[in-house]
Amino acid sequence: MESLIVAFGVLALVIFFLGIGVWVFAGLLVVSTLGLALFIDMPVHRIGTILAPLVIRSSTAWELSAIPMFIWMGEIILRTDVSTRLFRGLSPLTYYLPGRMLHTNIFGSAVFAAICGSSAATTATVGKITIPELKKRGYSSALSYGSLAGAGSLGLLIPPSIMMIVYGVLAEVSISRLFAAGLIPGLMIAGIYSVYVIIYSLIRPAVAPADTTAPTLREMLVGIANLAPIGILIGVVLGAIYSGLATPSETAAIGVAATLVYAACTWQLSWGTFIASLKASVHTSCMISAIMIGAAFMSTAMGFMHVPHNIAAVIDGLALSPYQLIFILVLFYLLLGMFLEGISMMVMSLPITLPLILAAGFDPIWFGIFLILMAELAQITPPVGFNLFILQDLTKASIARIIVACVPFFFLMCFGVVLITVFPEIVLWLPDYLFQK
Repeated sequence: MESLIVAFGVLALVIFFLGIGVWVFAGLLVVSTLGLALFIDMPVHRIGTILAPLVIRSSTAWELSAIPMFIWMGEIILRTDVSTRLFRGLSPLTYYLPGRMLHTNIFGSAVFAAICGSSAATTATVGKITIPELKKRGYSSALSYGSLAGAGSLGLLIPPSIMMIVYGVLAEVSISRLFAAGLIPGLMIAGIYSVYVIIYSLIRPAVAPADTTAPTLREMLVGIANLAPIGILIGVVLGAIYSGLATPSETAAIGVAATLVYAACTWQLSWGTFIASLKASVHTSCMISAIMIGAAFMSTAMGFMHVPHNIAAVIDGLALSPYQLIFILVLFYLLLGMFLEGISMMVMSLPITLPLILAAGFDPIWFGIFLILMAELAQITPPVGFNLFILQDLTKASIARIIVACVPFFFLMCFGVVLITVFPEIVLWLPDYLFQK
């Protein structure tokens, strides 16, 4: 019980510091230092000797080199016509589906996620193109906002995913297997969203007004041609990983090279674009690296305070079934998701939750996908849901209206969590098939 009090005390301190506007990594460092000093009376100079090697180890791991590369790839793509081509390519292909152009939010986000790896970038980039077009053509604003917010979060799940790389390093599991594990659940969630839009559109046809003319065969072929560059980039990145020809870190460098070649060949690569994309990727990469340093320090501090071991012992004494444990963790992460973004939520909680999951017999690869789905839910959960604020900035609608629009997609993603829990093969089949144990 004492360890539970310590754990919740540490959690409360983190939420307090983040709530008053302290940077995430600084909050983690301060809380970890206070925990070591107050709970086990560790001298300050001793705390410094613990932190120093952690800074080096947490920021120089070879696997982490993929993060700035994938971020840079996404930043270059943001400055090209990829998102415009994506919309032009998908629009004629979705004409015969009930809901028509609403599916461009879902399919567009799923495709863009496969070359970006960031939920916020996926939502913002796809939304800049689709939201004005859907509004101009009289589509339901609720379905437009909700489908984009829900599908935009797929940037965390469909590989390559920055969050998967962070989890793989922290949990010491194969990043390639994580990438493979996220593909089917990501497509499944996109499919669930699309089926919901189809059913809703059949019940209420007014949410998707009929276009006056059907696309011609030529327009559909042009649409497919518009998707070709995106398909090539996806093929280069995922093909290199799944074929075993390159590690995730090497694949990230290949992806950047392929994106630079595309931008140059289409006359979209200027010196200003190059420098702007590089600066933005450095900024984001440094932020993630700093958070990981703070998380590593917090994990070590928790270990010194014996919090993970003792909490595991307490929960083990409750004799919870695996499903009961998962239910408790879902509630725990939904609560965290109200205050933290995905990476912060994951790195802060992993020292406590991963030992519990392993003790309960769950696969760490499966838990990584479960955790990313929880982070996706956090993206559309108020009061700190990044996708909600991105949508508000794009649409100028009230935050309350956007939250209401996201409610059905929140529960649809919860349904996806239930599916991978009851049928873990959805997550584990592809990595087991591609990377035989």
